[in-house]
Amino acid sequence: MYKSPSHLPEDARVKIVETLNARLADGLDLHSQIKVAHWNIKGPQFAALHPLFETFAVGLANFNDGVAERAVTLGGRAYGTVRHVSKASRLPEYPQDTTRDLEHVRLLAERFETFLDGVRESRTVGEKLGDTDTVDLLTQVVTEFEKHAWFLRASLEG
Repeated sequence: MYKSPSHLPEDARVKIVETLNARLADGLDLHSQIKVAHWNIKGPQFAALHPLFETFAVGLANFNDGVAERAVTLGGRAYGTVRHVSKASRLPEYPQDTTRDLEHVRLLAERFETFLDGVRESRTVGEKLGDTDTVDLLTQVVTEFEKHAWFLRASLEG
């Protein structure tokens, strides 16, 4: 661990950095999957979903950056190469032959739920270790991606 401006004890910072890197792996994987859906979507909902998926990707890229920077601020490192992410992500592989609009919606909704489960787990780690700043960051992610998951699920109802 590097020197950190945080007043948290080093053992707490180690645990928080570990969980942040797990979320970074999931987040980077999810970002790439959203982009695959954005690039390949076809169907009657294209006009609405293509820009929506881009909005999701941009927001997630910003959160991923915040998670990585928080890990480094706490004295750790951020791990995010494609090879690292492929080994560490908890998300299932995205079927890249998918083109139909509502199939992309279903696949992304499932992955958003897996991603959110991990973010909530990491937030609990931050709560237990007294890291309110990490908790705040992860709460922002949960709030935004619960809304996105709702958008996706609502698109499937009808």
